Amino acid sequence: QEQLVESGGGLVQPGGSLRLSCAASRSIFNIIAMAWYRQAPGKQRELVAVITSGGSTNTADSVKGRFTISRDNAKNTVYLQMNSLKPEDTAVYYCNVNSVVGLYWGRGTQVTVSS
Repeated sequence: QEQLVESGGGLVQPGGSLRLSCAASRSIFNIIAMAWYRQAPGKQRELVAVITSGGSTNTADSVKGRFTISRDNAKNTVYLQMNSLKPEDTAVYYCNVNSVVGLYWGRGTQVTVSS
């Protein structure tokens, strides 16, 4: 059983929008923080945005004002709303969950921004 199930990636034109979702298994509880990372070809994985259990958020400077992270605690789900997408946002996006029972990574979802 997958612990994290990601969805919402795809191909979009520059200036477009996508919404990523990541649903965590109910076996993952007492979540401390949920986050999105991304990794572009030939580059290191980088933090995009993080949201704590209390709702505090932090967003990378490169996406600030364009990307918004949110979560639905009842559904154990984290979202990443991505607007005004640029070609440099092209990457595999990974969901990350930090909880008292462990650290979990999703398999990743491809986001491609191209005309």
